[in-house]
Amino acid sequence: MARLADYFIVVGYDHEKPGPGEGLGKIIQRFPQQDWDDTPFPQGIELFCQPGGWHLSRERKQPTFFVVVLTDIDSDRHYCSCLTFYEAEINLQGTKKEEIEGEEVSALIQPAEVFAPKSLVLVSRLDYPEIFRACLGLIYTVYVDSLSVSLESLIANLCACLVPAAGGSQKLFSLGAGDRQLIQTPLHDSLPVTGTSVALLFQQLGIQNVLNLFCAVLTENKVLFHSASFQRLSDACRALESLMFPLKYSYPYIPILPAQLLEVLSSPTPFIIGVHSIFKTDVHELLDVIIADLDGGTIKIPECIHLSSLPEPLLHQTQAALSLILHPDLEVADHAFPPPRTALSHSKMLDKEVRAVFLRLFAQLFQGYRSCLQLIRIHAEPVIHFHKTAFLGQRGLVENDFLTKVLNGMAFAGFVSERGPPYRACDLFDELVAFEVERIKVEENNPLKMIKHIRELAEQLFKNENPNPHMAFQKVPRPTEGSHLRVHILPFPKINEARVQELIQENLAKNQNATPATRTEKKCIVPAGPPVVSIMDKVITVFNSAQRLEVVRNCISFIFENKTLETEKTLPAALRALKGKAARQCLTDELGLHVQQNRAILDHQQFDYIIRMMNCTLQDCSSLEEYNIAAALLPLTSAFYRRLAPGVSQFAYTCVQDHPIWTNQQFWETTFYSAVQEQVRSLYLSAKEDNHTPHQKQKELPDGQYQERTAMDLAAEQLRLWPTLSKATQQELVQHEESTVFSQAIHFANLMVNLLVPLDTSKNKLLRASAPGDWESGSNSIVTNSIAGSVAESFDTESGFEDSENNDVANSVVRFIARFIDKVCTESGVTQDHIRSLHCMIPGIVAMHIETLEAVHRESRRLPPIQKPKILRPALLPGEEIVCEGLRVLLDPDGREEATGGLLGGPQLLPAEGALFLTTYRILFRGTPHDQLVGEQTVVRSFPIASITKEKKITMQNQLQQNMQEGLQITSASFQLIKVAFDEEVSPEVVDIFKKQLMKFRYPQSIFSTFAFAAGQTTPQIILPKQKEKNTSFRTFSKTIVKGAKKAGKMTIGRQYLLKKRTGTIVEERANRPGWNEEDDISVSDDCELPTSTTLKASEKSTMEQLVEKACFRDYQRLGLGTISGSSSRSKPEYFRVTASNRLYSLCRSYPGLLVIPQAVQDSSLPRVARCYRHNRLPVVCWKNSRSGTLLLRSGGFHGKGVVGLFKSQNSPQAVSTSSLESSSSIEQEKYLQALLTAVIVHQKLRGNSTLTVRPTLALSPVIM
Repeated sequence: MARLADYFIVVGYDHEKPGPGEGLGKIIQRFPQQDWDDTPFPQGIELFCQPGGWHLSRERKQPTFFVVVLTDIDSDRHYCSCLTFYEAEINLQGTKKEEIEGEEVSALIQPAEVFAPKSLVLVSRLDYPEIFRACLGLIYTVYVDSLSVSLESLIANLCACLVPAAGGSQKLFSLGAGDRQLIQTPLHDSLPVTGTSVALLFQQLGIQNVLNLFCAVLTENKVLFHSASFQRLSDACRALESLMFPLKYSYPYIPILPAQLLEVLSSPTPFIIGVHSIFKTDVHELLDVIIADLDGGTIKIPECIHLSSLPEPLLHQTQAALSLILHPDLEVADHAFPPPRTALSHSKMLDKEVRAVFLRLFAQLFQGYRSCLQLIRIHAEPVIHFHKTAFLGQRGLVENDFLTKVLNGMAFAGFVSERGPPYRACDLFDELVAFEVERIKVEENNPLKMIKHIRELAEQLFKNENPNPHMAFQKVPRPTEGSHLRVHILPFPKINEARVQELIQENLAKNQNATPATRTEKKCIVPAGPPVVSIMDKVITVFNSAQRLEVVRNCISFIFENKTLETEKTLPAALRALKGKAARQCLTDELGLHVQQNRAILDHQQFDYIIRMMNCTLQDCSSLEEYNIAAALLPLTSAFYRRLAPGVSQFAYTCVQDHPIWTNQQFWETTFYSAVQEQVRSLYLSAKEDNHTPHQKQKELPDGQYQERTAMDLAAEQLRLWPTLSKATQQELVQHEESTVFSQAIHFANLMVNLLVPLDTSKNKLLRASAPGDWESGSNSIVTNSIAGSVAESFDTESGFEDSENNDVANSVVRFIARFIDKVCTESGVTQDHIRSLHCMIPGIVAMHIETLEAVHRESRRLPPIQKPKILRPALLPGEEIVCEGLRVLLDPDGREEATGGLLGGPQLLPAEGALFLTTYRILFRGTPHDQLVGEQTVVRSFPIASITKEKKITMQNQLQQNMQEGLQITSASFQLIKVAFDEEVSPEVVDIFKKQLMKFRYPQSIFSTFAFAAGQTTPQIILPKQKEKNTSFRTFSKTIVKGAKKAGKMTIGRQYLLKKRTGTIVEERANRPGWNEEDDISVSDDCELPTSTTLKASEKSTMEQLVEKACFRDYQRLGLGTISGSSSRSKPEYFRVTASNRLYSLCRSYPGLLVIPQAVQDSSLPRVARCYRHNRLPVVCWKNSRSGTLLLRSGGFHGKGVVGLFKSQNSPQAVSTSSLESSSSIEQEKYLQALLTAVIVHQKLRGNSTLTVRPTLALSPVIM
């Protein structure tokens, strides 16, 4: 039994403490005056009585009613029903006697002009809004109609009334004012009670908008409603929350938020909140809140929110089902002879039909969820973990963003905690998800059957809220119509508090003597239902046929029978077959059988084969898969080993450590919980064997067969028997389970040490490169106590191993294992003493393992190297030479070789073993396929160096050795790709030199250095050094050059001109790295100028002759844009001339060798002018119209200095010289533009065209910064 009302409160306007701009409310009276022991009095209730603020009114308004929901610190909700009416404010009326002096005051009372709000509030932990409306309305009726009923007795009866908590019970009661009221409790307390609120929400917002809000709430977004009606806000929030069933909302839930608390909307946590529409302008400024306008029927989703939607086909099915229910005439709207208009179900039944659609949706989403529950503890309280990755993988929704967010949310964590136990009270959802999912799938394409099922579910929901619909109707007196408009109404009277308290005590004493029987929910074994199946009914290609599985079995048999030739023939095919899940499972099963046969000691060749197959199996295991394969291989890595020397054995785990799955804590947690579940199952099965229970390991099926009893079956039986056991027996079971978890924690700590401590302790690649996401847990439970932060951090100083040279590796492994132990043991209920002992044990285990691995590493390096194929030298083109000798590599498949094998059958050319060569013309791979069935074929892949568009350093899986190797991926403009993994014998220094030479030939100093011009010339071959050179990046190299130039008192711009003392001429030479960005901030200017002398070397003369013979020069002459000859040889004045300053592309790399510039401009000033433009593209003439004489010029944009460069130049010691260079460049730019403009104007005048004026002079003038 529970109290109907915990508190009755009268709240009125406070005249003593007026607020700034508006009034305040205060509690006038409350009943009872003392707090209940189980329910504290809610604080701040006066704020929620008037959410819009306490305001006086000039007119007497209608009484209003709405329900406010308050949540206390224990997450218990209190429903505050508020009935607000307005009464005359006597203190603000004034008197006529003061206004009219000397006249007799009339005995008539003047009408009130100011009215103040007053609220009657009923606080309860029960959610019966209509009952509360009737009770408060009855008290108001007695007051306003002055009925001959004591208000004290009404309030006392209300506060002392006890009602059944749940179970479908009903109670007929009366407050003593001629009323008759009936309370009906729902059959199942877990099912929400909605009335008509869900149907009203769809009527207000529509199907699509409500679905968007539904997805937003499930994916933990902020949702805000606003309306002009407080009751509509309460109904909308109630409806949206009820659609989440069977999930429960665990974030702030405030259906009506008062004005004084609007800052709550800026909180970082998700919420469901409602505000009045008068604050609409304020809430629209929120950037991360989805706002729903109930009155306008719209929702606003900010651009910054990515709203995940339901997975298909469930989204389409839900929309179709809702459309059939809410718009039944839609299907027959186009019929020529439509049937009579289909009447909608009444609002309460329509509400339940809509909820039934969402029940079916959750049944399909969570279908088979119980098969992914992992039982960790049974006593004293069940501890259950949900295997999220297995559920997503088996459902085929690994990439689905919506379901992933739902499973990671707090609502689903509560769902697992509440519905995970196998023995509890069941409701409609348990039956639906266990038995009706197959029916729902069948009904997808049959609307009539679907509607029939929805209505069946709706009837059950309706019956849950109305278990006895034919009971007597309620009878509650209502106030006289228009009573609130009466002129002479006395204020709400002051209640006699002592009398009310006395009556409450009397009523409570009577109720305790006659307590009615209540219906209790019966506990039962929760039906498990069918296992998880894919949400899509697509036909999936079976990758592993029986023949492929047979290949894997035969290969393993050949390995253990030492049939080397047969093994070499079948191994490539077996490795290809291991890409499928069935073949990987077959491998673990077969290896497990050989372990049972005591065949775990292998020779060197067998060990290498088994390691390759294990690595191939592990490379496809990711954080989004089920981890089953890796978990199955986990014990096998500690079983297979080989003897390296007397007393020194190498286990398989030392060769399979390069996979990221071993640093994924979610994998370790999931595997640990699976092992604990199996151990707990064995614990209770062995107990049954001791009791000689028949069929203790099996349960009988309806058809007479027997099935293996699962851990959940045993847990359900144990939970059923728990209340009947003695205290000693219960304590013994708890200790047995904790010992089981503790022993498994020790076992897994050893396994983690084996796989996390590398064979060479100087390398710790996995833990150092592990992403922060690897620490995320896959658990749906919350850790309440954590000591890993304090204990694990102290290992550096307290373990005693800080002086070891392997301290970094040891500390990394210790911290990782300590976090794992702290997480799983705290969730599993292990005592803090046991957890501390584990934390103290881990450093010693790690230290001993590192010491053991030193001998293994030393002996393993003495093994003879694996025989590798001979490097095949490529056939070269005429004039082509090898620059860098071949580096032994493995050419990896890039996804485009499926036509030559793989899924389509036939031999596979890749991966291929060979070498990567660099020549003066191309990059070339030459090798042989690893698959011996291909035969003696040679694999050659090459493309020109000049076509390379991108080279990237990658870390890839070596398909042969099945380990991680440094690789290189080179992309060509000819749509070719070379993706190689370097062999272990190729050092990183050699790879860096290879890449430098590749870039050197990709970006030569001059185009005449390319293969097309330099073919046949002798190219010095690169000798790879034995020692590692400093790996200098492009940017570091460039900064070094600039720093050196600054120290020498010179500034360079990426091009450096060296003065040749012997000849007295200057030859341009590139000093920067090819491919430098010309817009780099560190580029400043040149010190030197191009020579004004016309003296040219023999090579330059030949270059000039070649330029003059080009077609572009003849085209310039044809257009009349000048010649290269001097002014003395010209017959008539020319205003443009052709310059050869760019003959070696030293002035601008992207301009031709011959440029057309104004006649008045000297060649020596061109570098300073070009410095002012991006990429040195100064303005030059490129075309002239032969008829009109119109000129076309081209140029780059102005090269403005950035802010960083500006500050650098101001603070540098060469600031004076730099500023002088800049001013010099600006002056030369002005002169050049003026000369260009003058030449254009004069040229146009000579042609008889005077369209150009002096105005362009201003437009072309440079801006001096």
